[in-house]
Amino acid sequence: MTYSLQDLGWSSFFARQIDSDALQPARVSEVHRSSVTALSTNGSLRLLSPDHSIGEIAVGDWVLSDQEHRITQILDRQTLLKRKAAGHEIKPQLIAANVDILFIVSSCNADFNIARLERYLALAQSAGSFPVVLLTKADTADNPDDYRHQIEHLPKAPVVEALNAKDPTEVQRAMKWVRKGQTAAFVGSSGVGKTTLANGMTGGDDATAAIREDDARGRHTTTARFLKPMLNGGWLIDTPGIRELQLFDAQDGLDAVFEDLQELASSCRFNDCAHETEPGCAIKAALDAGEIDADRLERWRKLERENAYNSETLSQARAREKSFSKHVKSVVKSSHKHKGRYQDDD
Repeated sequence: MTYSLQDLGWSSFFARQIDSDALQPARVSEVHRSSVTALSTNGSLRLLSPDHSIGEIAVGDWVLSDQEHRITQILDRQTLLKRKAAGHEIKPQLIAANVDILFIVSSCNADFNIARLERYLALAQSAGSFPVVLLTKADTADNPDDYRHQIEHLPKAPVVEALNAKDPTEVQRAMKWVRKGQTAAFVGSSGVGKTTLANGMTGGDDATAAIREDDARGRHTTTARFLKPMLNGGWLIDTPGIRELQLFDAQDGLDAVFEDLQELASSCRFNDCAHETEPGCAIKAALDAGEIDADRLERWRKLERENAYNSETLSQARAREKSFSKHVKSVVKSSHKHKGRYQDDD
């Protein structure tokens, strides 16, 4: 099937980045080990990436390619969802690019975790995507409003939809947040109903997994990211369940999610206040007065420490790489000079 560029989400933001009519825009729908699948006005293409690491390309990216189907440029992104890659090494992992709406999927059971939701909200805010929380399995909960209210009581509460992912009418209610040509993505734990929702939004029939009775969770079904057309003309990026989401380079997102605490912190007597025992601490004063929630304050502190550590460590790694690269170039340049001198002496 072929699409127009506008169907695929093309806009003036991307058009301004093109200098040559000879280069063909395409949107990445799958990322493979050494190539990508992309959608264009000529249909689906398999593109090679000789000049870019595959790790630099995300599903949802716009790329330019030549007549040999080689990627020549990754266009600047409007939004980028990323996290610290799993494991001990500090490096980014790209989740999805050019996502307008981020569906944060949880469920009305033991999976629900307000701290995890705040992480996802910070991820969305730092990326520039509009967050919408989808609470699945509302039909199986005694009182789904209990879960909704926990989110709506947050100082900067996001949009919340509690629904039954198997009910087409309720799935359409979630789809209304995505207009034609816009792109949505799912994030959430394994087994919260993302695949069921994706099937309802795209008309697909991907397999879903049974629910484990002991912890109210489903089994992991999605193993890769795909860009799929939605029934209403939008696009959906389905992502695997994320077991570990560590933030880095996400200060703007944290500032937005915890705006109330950031404003209080700006009133502290000392700029480097740790909000513990320092005199003139506005955070401690508000806590003592019962004006802020102690658990939420601790969640903020934890995410701030995590983001600061990961961002600083990543910055240090980049500085080391830059220094090493300069050293290598200096050595190579010096060796070339000496080589020329020895040849002249002959």
